Amino acid sequence: MRMQPLSIGTALAVMTLFTACGEPNSPGIEYMPDMYRSPSMEAYLDYGQDPFIFGDSLAVAQRERQSARLPVVGTVPFSWDPSKKEFNFHYPYPATPEGYEQAGLELKSPIAMTQETVDRGKVIYTKFCMHCHGEKGAGDGAVVTNGKYSQPPSYTAALKDLPEGKIFHSLVYGKNVAMGSHAGQLDKEERWLVTRYVQYLQNGGKLGRATTTPADSTIVPAVAAVTTTATAAK
Repeated sequence: MRMQPLSIGTALAVMTLFTACGEPNSPGIEYMPDMYRSPSMEAYLDYGQDPFIFGDSLAVAQRERQSARLPVVGTVPFSWDPSKKEFNFHYPYPATPEGYEQAGLELKSPIAMTQETVDRGKVIYTKFCMHCHGEKGAGDGAVVTNGKYSQPPSYTAALKDLPEGKIFHSLVYGKNVAMGSHAGQLDKEERWLVTRYVQYLQNGGKLGRATTTPADSTIVPAVAAVTTTATAAK
């Protein structure tokens, strides 16, 4: 007896039946799964470039490089630049009245007071300090003149002799109620640059104050003072 050929509909039904009788845990045949099933990603890990384009070895190396993690509490930012090694150390003075006084006695700037550093400090001062302390450091900034805050002391009067250590310390932790900490906005180098510009204002628009050594003194200062004959910063 001659068998009749199966119709297209019957053939599809048979294929469906055999496919359904496979492994019950199998997801079946997937067409272009990457279009709708994304790979698992670990948080805070840089997966780098596509290994199908750039090679598996490069992708593996990049996937082992962690990123986007918050630094451990107390971590000090580190620079590989040898000229910035002074800024890699932890700030040792606490946010206490005793720490403030100790910083004033011991803390010295690692940045020389030059025309360049004063000019750089002026740019930062204008952005972060002038609105309260004023253009010339007289405490007449726009925030004060608009009646929002009480007037801070002038750098050319009450704070004329404020040492650099106390200026820097105030930038680290803030001072009194009105001035908050600027450690989150300015790194150590920027805080020292601002300190230098504040000293420039204290000096009446000069890079340094003239200092004299007593006639009977045989002590040579560790750091020579910058004379007041230097060109004033613009």
